[in-house]
Amino acid sequence: MDKAEQDRLKKAAGIEAAKLIQDGMIAGLGTGSTVRFLVDELGRRVQEEGLKFTGVTTSRRTQEQAEGYGIKIVNIDDVDHIDITIDGADEVDKNFNGIKGGGAALLWEKIVAINSNKVVWIVDQSKVVDTIGKFPLPVEVIPFGNGQVIRKFEAKGYKPTLRLDAEGKPVLTDENDYVVDLHLERIDHPQELAEDLIHTVGVVEHGLFLNMVDQVIVGDPAGPRVLTNPNK
Repeated sequence: MDKAEQDRLKKAAGIEAAKLIQDGMIAGLGTGSTVRFLVDELGRRVQEEGLKFTGVTTSRRTQEQAEGYGIKIVNIDDVDHIDITIDGADEVDKNFNGIKGGGAALLWEKIVAINSNKVVWIVDQSKVVDTIGKFPLPVEVIPFGNGQVIRKFEAKGYKPTLRLDAEGKPVLTDENDYVVDLHLERIDHPQELAEDLIHTVGVVEHGLFLNMVDQVIVGDPAGPRVLTNPNK
């Protein structure tokens, strides 16, 4: 699939998801290329239809984009609930387990998601897989002692790499942490891996989002389709 077609599918999923946000809602706005289309559509609705809602964002990038449209953005600690969060995902499998963090926003994304009444992911069809793991699993680690954490991951066969930017410097999250990507190819026991990672000292959070999503809106050539998680 070429990028233009992929963008078309992402945009269709984003526009479909924007319909879920109604007047008066508090909405979590995720991060990433598909979410950009969502925020564009919400901005259009705010300006053309007078939609009024309050946003909580999972990254500074999304906050800047949303505020550019006049969308009211507040701090997560200033709301008592979030009605719905719409975010992207790097992979999602048939058990509604996902990998997120390709854009290095996994920690904020997970905090917003667990404080939301409903979580919806918007993806193009290439992100829907049988088994997660082909996409490298992001793990957010603090800079101090990150080399020791990486060595521990190497010893376990997790094939870790420190994520670097174009200049060869470590990518920094919005919390000024590092991201270590695990090149696992497939994750057959995501729950066990999640437990192991979160109990590794120096790890802040990992990109396994297990059974956290209520619905996945998939951009398909025939039009967006909605997958509903029966376990939620």
